[in-house]
Amino acid sequence: MEPKFEVTMNEYLPLRDVVFHTLRQAILRGELKPGERLMEIKLANKLGVSRTPIREAIRMLELEGLVIMIPRKGAEVADISEKSLRDVLEVRGALEELAVCLACKRIDQEQIAQLRQAAKEFQAVLGSEDVTRIAEADVAFHDIIYTATGNERLIQLLNNLREQMYRYRVEYLKQKGFHGKLVEEHDEMISAIEHADVRLAVDITKRHITNQEEAVVDFIRSKDE
Repeated sequence: MEPKFEVTMNEYLPLRDVVFHTLRQAILRGELKPGERLMEIKLANKLGVSRTPIREAIRMLELEGLVIMIPRKGAEVADISEKSLRDVLEVRGALEELAVCLACKRIDQEQIAQLRQAAKEFQAVLGSEDVTRIAEADVAFHDIIYTATGNERLIQLLNNLREQMYRYRVEYLKQKGFHGKLVEEHDEMISAIEHADVRLAVDITKRHITNQEEAVVDFIRSKDE
């Protein structure tokens, strides 16, 4: 099936960056699959641009580890690897723990109400087959916690890391057997943050991330068997 992504022009960004963000999102959302070749002419025709910004964007994607260059074949989407997952989760774990610690101290009642609503909306979309919607609802829940920290630099770091986590998050959410556990963890996290129980909030965050890591690692290993 032909991928549906398309370029959205932005007058404030160079064309190279627009193409980079377009291809990056297509990879992270699974519209460009691991192992899929990135043909410059085909992509240029699809996005309505010349080959130069495509070539430059591919180089940028290679630096991020989302694309690899294969001798005599060219560029292709990097596979989802256990090593890259663990690398990202090591950093995410530390930042998420800091975020819930700060949220416990700084969150207000309006944000608590927003968290409860986001948890309900997440649960509501679990019955759908749209994994992208489920992932976006999960992201919306965590975004409220990040905002509650009041730390702009931390929010920026977590948002950047979230993009790198997107492929793994989608693979996790595809596994419906974990949906009930996710709902429980969201509810437990709200309670811990509302009661400013830092230790419990950190413990739930660690469990939340460990469950995701184990599930995705199992998926990666099953592909390699």
